[in-house]
Order: sequence, then structure tokens, then C-alpha cells
Amino acid sequence: MQNPEVFILAIESSCDDTAAAVLHNDKVLSNVVANQLIHNQYGGVVPELASRAHQQNIVPVIDAALRKANVQKEQLSAIAFTQGPGLMGSLLVGTSFSKSLSLALNIPLIAVNHMHAHILAHFIDEEGYDKPEFPFLALTISGGHTQIVKVNSFFNMEIIGETTDDAVGEAFDKSAKILGLPYPGGPLIDKYAKEGNPKAFPFTKPKVPGLDFSFSGLKTAILYFIQKNKQQNPNFIEENLNDICASIQHTIIEILMDKIKLAVKETGITQIAIGGGVSANSGIRNTLKEAEGKYGWKTFIPKFEYTTDNAAMIGIVGYQKYLSNRFETSAVVSKARIEF
Repeated sequence: MQNPEVFILAIESSCDDTAAAVLHNDKVLSNVVANQLIHNQYGGVVPELASRAHQQNIVPVIDAALRKANVQKEQLSAIAFTQGPGLMGSLLVGTSFSKSLSLALNIPLIAVNHMHAHILAHFIDEEGYDKPEFPFLALTISGGHTQIVKVNSFFNMEIIGETTDDAVGEAFDKSAKILGLPYPGGPLIDKYAKEGNPKAFPFTKPKVPGLDFSFSGLKTAILYFIQKNKQQNPNFIEENLNDICASIQHTIIEILMDKIKLAVKETGITQIAIGGGVSANSGIRNTLKEAEGKYGWKTFIPKFEYTTDNAAMIGIVGYQKYLSNRFETSAVVSKARIEF
């Protein structure tokens, strides 16, 4: 029987967003995120600046989350935090604070794998959103990861396909950089793609065996394509931006869909869930929803605010671990790379 009064404070600090959330069982009472805009001028996340910003943000963000949830520290059942993967300096801020708070309040400490959280975000109790049934296939797509995961239960997951080089989010952002778009460029490609012709400029899809992915060759092909056309027409990007973005996005989506279709064929599982920052991409979301009617799949697309890094997804894993008494001691350490 589930405890009706479990309050989880969740802390996420794996990269450049400081986030805190309060959950009452599997319901989100608050989900606060402080973004770090300082990285935009550098074209990417600067780890040292990120960790300093986390130190500045973590107390006010947690305070805001508790206030918004109308929950006192004394009501908390446990502290859940991101153990990894991520930037080591950023992770250390969240880990250290979580350890200290759990000791001060004398409540359990729960370590969470950031990638598990992206998958299990689907189990947040949210009106209008269905929850997948086990087993299901999860496509985790972000700036650092591209994986197809067979999810057998909350704590039994198996990676059956992953990128051999770059992640899909990096493919979007590096393509945007080639086009001269500001960081982060992935959302801008999605924006311009809506107005373009996805078949205008065909790019070759990489031939990778099995369920694995590769995006480095596509990035190189886009670079050479832009360089060649700019030599012939210096205004090529400006005159064709929408079509270029639509063609890049179309190719990336086709690469992802080809592998998902193969995974469904090999496993017989027709429930597909997506997670990770790139799952906010409208083209991917629309294509996956269309697949329901086309292939007879059941697809699960998370609420937009649970796609990018956030603490609510850390909290839902924390809640499930709390029910199973999967706690840590203060000896737990952050891990930039963590076993899935």
C-alpha cells in the first residue's frame, strides 16, 4: 500500500540548469528551474562558470520550490538528487547540498541516474497524460545522449541501441552553428524548419548496423554542403535558411525513426516513449504521434516542461526509490559517467 504522505524534495544540477521540485507522492507541487544565460556568449556550456552559478542559485531555487509547494522542510520524507551523469563540478554542488540537508533533517538520501529520470518522467501524475505500461521502449535524446532503452520495470532497464559518436542534440546544435545561428541552436532549427521544405536538400543517412546511431558523418556532410554552396552563392544560407533547417531536421528524424521501427520489429514492443531535451522538438513529437495511426503504436510524449533538465523527473524516481527503500549513505559520490 502506498504511503499517502510522501513528500520528496528533488534537486537537479547535472549541467547548466539549477532545478528543485517538491512532489507529493507522484504529483508535482512545484518545479522551479534557474537557467544560466551566461553560457550563450560562449556558444556552449563552460563547466567552471556552470558550477559557480549553481552555488549562487541552489539556495534560492530550493527555497522557491518549497514556498511554491507550500511545504515546510520538516514535512519532507526524503531528498532526491542527480548523482550523474553530468558535469562533475555541477553535480558536486547538488550532491553536497543534498547530503547536508538530509543530515540536518535526518531524512533519507536518494541518488538518481539523470537518464533514468528522463525515462521515468512519464510516470509523473499529470492530468491528460497517460503512463506507459511495462515493458516499453524509450528513446532518450539529448545533447549528450541518444539511446533506445528497453524498460522492463522502474529499476530494470536495458540499453539496446546508442550512438557510436555524437548525440542527436549535438548534431542539431553543431548544424545550427555551421549556419551561423546562436547557441543553443537546436530550437532555432526546429523553428525555421516549420516554414521550410524538408525535401529541398537531401542528406545521406549514415549506414550503422543494428540499433546504434551515428551523427558525426551527417554533421560533416552538412558542413561541406554549406561550404560548397556558399562558395557559389555567399547569400546561400540567408536565402535558403528555412529549407536548409527543414532538410536537416527531416534527415535527423528519419534516422531516429528508422531505428525505432527496427527496435519495434526486433522486440515486438509497440509502446514508445521519448525523453530528454531533444524530445521538445516539434518535428520529432509530431512524427511520433503520426506513427500511432501509421504503425499501430502507442506513443508517449512528456509534458514540455519535463523534457529539458528539471527536478520533477528526479523527484518521480526518488518517489519510486523511496517506496522500495533504496537509500544512500553520506558516502555516496557524484559520477560524471555512471553505469546505466
